[in-house]
Amino acid sequence: MAEARPDAQTSDPLGLVSGAEGLLTGTVVCASVIAYGAGKFETTGQLSIAILGTAFVYWLAHLHAATIGSAVTHRHHPLVAFRVGLRETWHVAGASVLPLLVLLVTHLLGADLEASAWTALTATIGLLTLYSYLAGSRAGLDTWGRIASASAGLALGLLVMLLKVALH
Repeated sequence: MAEARPDAQTSDPLGLVSGAEGLLTGTVVCASVIAYGAGKFETTGQLSIAILGTAFVYWLAHLHAATIGSAVTHRHHPLVAFRVGLRETWHVAGASVLPLLVLLVTHLLGADLEASAWTALTATIGLLTLYSYLAGSRAGLDTWGRIASASAGLALGLLVMLLKVALH
C-alpha cells in the first residue's frame, strides 16, 4: 500500500476518485444496515446508532488490515503504517455520512422511519452508482467502460434493496 502522491491528495481532497474502493465498501455496509435495521429498530436514533457503530467496526477492520499490510509489504514502522492506514481507510467510515444525513433530514422533515430508510437506501444506490463510475474513471476506462462500472454499482445497490424487501 504505497503512500498517495501529494498532488493526488490536493486534486481529490474528498477522495472521491482516489478512495472509491473505501467509499463503495462503506456505502454497501451502510445500505445493508439500513436495509436490515429499518424493520428491526423502533426509532431513527436507534438506526442511526446502528449505522455509525457498524461503519466504525468495518472501518477499524479495514484500518487494521491496511496497517498490517503497510507494515509487512513496505516494512513501514508501525506508526507510519498506522498513518498510511488512516489515510487509506477513512473513506470506509466517511461513506456513512451522506446516507445518514438523508435518513436524518427526511426524518426531521416528518417522514416516518420506514420512509426515511427507503429514501436513504435509494440515495445509497445513487452513491454506489456514482462511486462506481468514478472508480471506472480512475481505472482509465472509456465512456462505455465507465457506464458498465456504474451499472455494476447500480446492480449492487439493487441487490441491497432486494435484501431489504426479503428481510421485511
